[in-house]
Amino acid sequence: MMKTLRALLVLMLALLPLLPAASAAEERAVGGSEMRRDATGGAQTLEDILARQRGERIDDAFRRDATGDPDSAAAVAAQLGTLGGVSDAEIFRALRYGSADVTVSAQGPAAGVVIQDAGMRWLEFRRGPLRVYGGYLLLGMVAVLALYMLLRGRIRIDGKRTGETILRFTAIERFGHWLLAGSFILLGVTGLITLFGRAALIPIIGKESFAALAYASKWVHNNAAWAFMLALVMVFVFWVIHNVPNRTDLTWLAKGGGLFSRHSHPPARKFNAGQKIIFWVVILLGVSISLSGLSLLFPFELPMFAATFEALNALGLPQAVGLGELRTTLAPHEEMQFAQLWHTIIAFVFMAIIIAHIYLGSVGMEGAYDAMGSGEVEKQWAKEHHSIWYEEVTGEKPAATGGSAPSPAE
Repeated sequence: MMKTLRALLVLMLALLPLLPAASAAEERAVGGSEMRRDATGGAQTLEDILARQRGERIDDAFRRDATGDPDSAAAVAAQLGTLGGVSDAEIFRALRYGSADVTVSAQGPAAGVVIQDAGMRWLEFRRGPLRVYGGYLLLGMVAVLALYMLLRGRIRIDGKRTGETILRFTAIERFGHWLLAGSFILLGVTGLITLFGRAALIPIIGKESFAALAYASKWVHNNAAWAFMLALVMVFVFWVIHNVPNRTDLTWLAKGGGLFSRHSHPPARKFNAGQKIIFWVVILLGVSISLSGLSLLFPFELPMFAATFEALNALGLPQAVGLGELRTTLAPHEEMQFAQLWHTIIAFVFMAIIIAHIYLGSVGMEGAYDAMGSGEVEKQWAKEHHSIWYEEVTGEKPAATGGSAPSPAE
């Protein structure tokens, strides 16, 4: 009997180290994948900390809703009575999540926002991935064009020059184009100074000189925006009728527009398929960047993203890519931060595309610049690159240049 009791005692002592583990496992089983919050007094658990370190989203309702209970406040004369039933930590949580009853003397939609910690996420993204990947995009486009120039060379006029020209763009059309181009370049340069200036220019020119440059850049950026928006409307009105896609564009695209082979000039109307793509990209990106720019020009007056996120959630797009439902309640500052990030992302894409457009419209293609320079182009250039348009304007049917030219009816 003594041996049996001794064996049971040894077995119990051996199992004692396993009891806490079993208890913890049972607790996790009851509470799901996390520890039960009553074990932490309602505070975050180890699983919350680990999930946040892994970059996962957690439900922070245990913080957001833990803002005290004024109804259970102690009497004024009692201990803690002057806090109104709310601790300092609970007050700061209410301020952080925008649920505090804040009264301010200043007016404006953002005046009552005391704590807005999303600003740090915006700042880190702006000075990190946004600058890095945006810079790589622009440098990458320049590198691709340099390689293309090296391998393909300049696109020359194949036939013999006639010495005669034909009107391609009127003075008002060229004015609209150059107003758009000039304002875009000003906006691009001043925007890059604003984004990269602190890191790239202060070490070179010093803080005082950069402060003056940054102030001037902001003024130019804000005011050149109006010229850009006016020009965007002008070019849309001038050229939208000529940029409606048609069957001829399919032939042009199938042959790569002759950009990758010599002596190949697919037929095209006033604008070929490539130019039509540029046109619609400019219009769509131009409208998008103008709307976000207006939101930034009039802070807190033109919120865009809460309504956009609500529409995206209704369509199920964020859920389809694993983002879950996007928040539709945004602080005024968050609206501005999203607008600034969107504005900059679109600007980088826009600039990369326009760099390619500038290359093909200048050094990349012989005779192309004249269209927006003097408005008159060499007839041989028109025959080769826009044969259908040339026939419509002159009534002369050009000789086939790398493909049969369909009739204007097509």
